[in-house]
Amino acid sequence: MQGAQRVEDNHALEYAVQRANEHGLPPLVLFCLTDGYPEANRRHYRFMLEGLQDVAAGLSARGIEFLCLSGDPVELVVELAHRAAMVVTERAYLQVPKSWREQVAARISCSLLSVDTNLIVPVHIASRKREYAARTLRPRLREHFAQYCRPVPRHEPQQAPAAVKLARGLEPVDLRHIDTVLDRLRIDRTPSEVTPYFRGGEQEAERRLRIFLNRTFFSYAGFRNEPRKQAVSAMSPYLHFGHVSPLRLALEVLQVTRTDASAPRQLTLEDAIGGERGPDDGLRENKRAFLEELCVRRELAHNYVEYEPHYDRYSALPEWTRQTLTSHAGDVRPAIYDLQTLEAAATDDDYWNAAMTEMVKTGFMHNYMRMYWGKRILTWTTDPEQAYEIILALNNKYFLDGRDPNSYANVGWIFGLHDRPWPERAVFGTVRTMSAAGLERKCDISGYVRWVDQL
Repeated sequence: MQGAQRVEDNHALEYAVQRANEHGLPPLVLFCLTDGYPEANRRHYRFMLEGLQDVAAGLSARGIEFLCLSGDPVELVVELAHRAAMVVTERAYLQVPKSWREQVAARISCSLLSVDTNLIVPVHIASRKREYAARTLRPRLREHFAQYCRPVPRHEPQQAPAAVKLARGLEPVDLRHIDTVLDRLRIDRTPSEVTPYFRGGEQEAERRLRIFLNRTFFSYAGFRNEPRKQAVSAMSPYLHFGHVSPLRLALEVLQVTRTDASAPRQLTLEDAIGGERGPDDGLRENKRAFLEELCVRRELAHNYVEYEPHYDRYSALPEWTRQTLTSHAGDVRPAIYDLQTLEAAATDDDYWNAAMTEMVKTGFMHNYMRMYWGKRILTWTTDPEQAYEIILALNNKYFLDGRDPNSYANVGWIFGLHDRPWPERAVFGTVRTMSAAGLERKCDISGYVRWVDQL
């Protein structure tokens, strides 16, 4: 277990239990706790460890043995695999976890199977190439939604858990004492923890999902681009660590109905994504808007990192975006800020400072403000490639959902990825712009600043 840290709605876990039953063996779930994951820091680790507490409890309730061991993931899996009939893991999308799986596969004698469980449509089923934009991927996804958007069959283990004899020096991590575990890890401790705002785990993800579906969801389409309203699910940290399945979110949203007699007919996922619109009482549009983000934009991000080996580099951006930004690199900037000023939220832009403050304090930022936040950094940097590196570094350092396929696609979007050319402007060229005046026209940005001040 690595990318899908949950007990429910986990295709990889259920497949492993099914195969263990076929072999007449007890399943064993292993999580490898390494302090060498690039750019991960204490706030990320605490959120993850909170989730692993739920995993341990959930697996115990199902009679499945769970081991959390500290060390190099490749060495740990290889050590335990020599007594296994098969190794099952979740499909990885990013370079580091992909390399772990490749190294393990080369060194073990049993089979290693990778199961795609963090998308609705598996990335290689949706497309076999890097897609240009959402409009090119959307029809491909619609072809497969009916097949894949269905509950995950559950399998219960038929064999009692077996005690695992560990090599000398290996001891299970005691997840009951997270602070002790964190203190022993050699990790970056500079970003403050965000416990007052976010707690990890399946239980917390479920609690937040209930609140969203029962309250916020009914105004999602109308207010999702209004940062003061906070009409969002805030599920991205839980999706990143696999504490909740996107499949579960889609199924729950599709089942939402009105409490009065005017409930509309059932909306299918195919209808929601690029289907015929027809009559709409508001509820259907809320479903469409949410599922577009979850089922198209998110899967487009995974398509990008799957088929673009240099997804974390400026050079991977479309040629037209790099050319237009280079041609405007000499344009006069309204201001130039260094990294220290940016991290301190000490620019002359109160709206941007509020967004940065939300990010540093909570590990989260409203998506509409994320776009503005990134576009302004591009404006305040003379070299667009340097701007890219600054945005990505801050993104991955402070966001709980950083270091994610969505991170690389979203940062790329700031520079024109998955977008089209727009009328030419200073600094941006033909890349889409965002301005303070635009925020003032479209939302209660002053209210957002006041809200952040109260955090």
